Amino acid sequence: MQDLTAAAAAGSPAGGSSAHQNSLHLNGHGVIKNGHNPASSPEPPFESRAPSPTPDPTPEVERGQWGGKHEFLLSCIGYCVGLGNVWRFPYLCYRNGGGVFLIPYFIMLFITGVPLFLMELSLGQYGAAGPITVWKCCPLLKGIGIGMLCVSTLVCLYYNVIIAWTFYYLGSSFQSPLPWSCDAIANAAICGNGTFGNGSKAHSPSEIFWNENVLGVVNSDGLHDPGPVRWPLALCLLAAWIIIFFCMLKGIHSSGKVVYVTATFPYFVLIVLIIRGATLEGSIQGVAFYLTPDWSRLANAQVWNDAASQIFYSLGIGVGGLLSMASYNKFDNNVIRDTIIITTGNCTTSFFAGFAIFSILGHMAWRKGVPVAEVADTGPGLAFVAYPEALALLPGSVFWSILFFLMLFMLGIDTLFGNMEGITTAVLDEFPHLRTNTLHKSLFLGALCFGFYVMGLLLVTNGGIYWFTLIDSFSTSFGLIIITLFMCIGISFFYGVNQFCQDIIDMICHCPPWCSKVLIYFKACWVFCTPFLLLFILTYIFIEMYNTPLRYGSYVYPRWGKALGVCMGATCCLQIPVWAIVAISRETGTLKDRFRKAIRPLNSWRVNNLNSTGRAEERMEPERVEAPFTVTLTDADFTAMTWEMGSEA
Repeated sequence: MQDLTAAAAAGSPAGGSSAHQNSLHLNGHGVIKNGHNPASSPEPPFESRAPSPTPDPTPEVERGQWGGKHEFLLSCIGYCVGLGNVWRFPYLCYRNGGGVFLIPYFIMLFITGVPLFLMELSLGQYGAAGPITVWKCCPLLKGIGIGMLCVSTLVCLYYNVIIAWTFYYLGSSFQSPLPWSCDAIANAAICGNGTFGNGSKAHSPSEIFWNENVLGVVNSDGLHDPGPVRWPLALCLLAAWIIIFFCMLKGIHSSGKVVYVTATFPYFVLIVLIIRGATLEGSIQGVAFYLTPDWSRLANAQVWNDAASQIFYSLGIGVGGLLSMASYNKFDNNVIRDTIIITTGNCTTSFFAGFAIFSILGHMAWRKGVPVAEVADTGPGLAFVAYPEALALLPGSVFWSILFFLMLFMLGIDTLFGNMEGITTAVLDEFPHLRTNTLHKSLFLGALCFGFYVMGLLLVTNGGIYWFTLIDSFSTSFGLIIITLFMCIGISFFYGVNQFCQDIIDMICHCPPWCSKVLIYFKACWVFCTPFLLLFILTYIFIEMYNTPLRYGSYVYPRWGKALGVCMGATCCLQIPVWAIVAISRETGTLKDRFRKAIRPLNSWRVNNLNSTGRAEERMEPERVEAPFTVTLTDADFTAMTWEMGSEA
């Protein structure tokens, strides 16, 4: 934090000592002389200066920290490794040329995913603040934090509905035979009419169970006809939000312990499923379909767009969850090491899950006598139609179904922890008094969960899947890309990429030589490669959005529905110019002066990081203050200055 000491020191050597004591009159606050003789006290001003002359009117509230390094790593891995790793990555892989999809996937990972991941973790850890407050480093870009909050809200709104579906299937799995299998009495006529075995998905018992028993979508005509709430799903959704509430009641101190189970259990299930799938007839056919490359697909822009979207979807970039979780780290945590561990673990899990999925889908295709392409589906269809159908074909299907949906529940809960942490941290940092009052904090979290539950009831109606698809399609679309693009440009060119790299080095006290060399690569990505690729992705999204109608199955969304989705995405990214205008209007001077002041860090930007180095203090803009002040010099000040100069002599 900056005061008049640095300002005077910048003027003359002699003025540094006098200005240090002349701060007695700043804002009317008296400061007792520290008694140090400048001639015999070589400590830098940062260590020997008087207390800050502009104290915060509200006491600083302890934010808390992770209980250990492993809690943060497991929380981030659990946040990144979600449902998208199980159903989205395998589908995109076989839809875009099989194994050849890994080429654009890893290119996008190293040029956009890992650099942006490191940027978010570093920003949150250095600033020790949530998505909104952390933009004290550049007040002009506070709208990025507000936009992240909007994206997190939309994601939390629909993501817990997936967990509610998982609950429904988990409860239905405690039946023998499974209600979506051909062994069930209700499905005897469906499986025996000769249509189910020839690839006609319209008569599949698993799809009938999904559309009629779970969704009730057959009773809705579209987006305009949501129909009544399906109360079994509403109760599952309520149970999901109650679990989230109690797991997050004590913040990272409770959720940090839960992740020891929720982040590790899915890996155990995946290993078991891979071993079981490898023993099934036809599993090799599914794995071959998953990995067989189609080199001609590399020339298709859709493949590159899908690779980029999967990176954003799986790593959780630009939503605020990563930034919030990193804000509870110790200041000297090695953020580069954590970035490499988490991103490697996430992408390895995606590739690993593909073997578990397609080995069983290969067996399913062998049993039905159809190509693998006709039994795999995208999105919820893979997790709740194709895969339950495959599970029903396994010996001991009840056990495997319970295990699979329990895994989906763990994956969903972990990801929702991160999204909710982004929202709660942002609000608690803006209203720090909530941290000191346990009752008020609990009431806020309860009201937040209840609000999400009430809004989520629209998504568990007969036509709720149409609204679910709309929010899913536009909440993390162009709005998220624009937010991350401005975050990258803002940190690189407004805050300064050299300054940002220096901040990272300051955090890693004993920076290994390889860390400094790796930062050169990240610097090149932040300034050139990443913004270019984000612009390419954004352009393609707009072209595709204009030319391609939005569909769910055979239902084509009306124009007003698509326009509503565009408004959702626009609301998120429009926060950036709105709050930039607010920041500029609060400054004084010409427009150019206002802009230059609005991109300077506030004095409190480094107030939580006094253990970094004195260089951080020296790099602050000396004229940047957060409140007006006046300095009144009297004859006593000049007398004191003369006495000090005589003492030095």
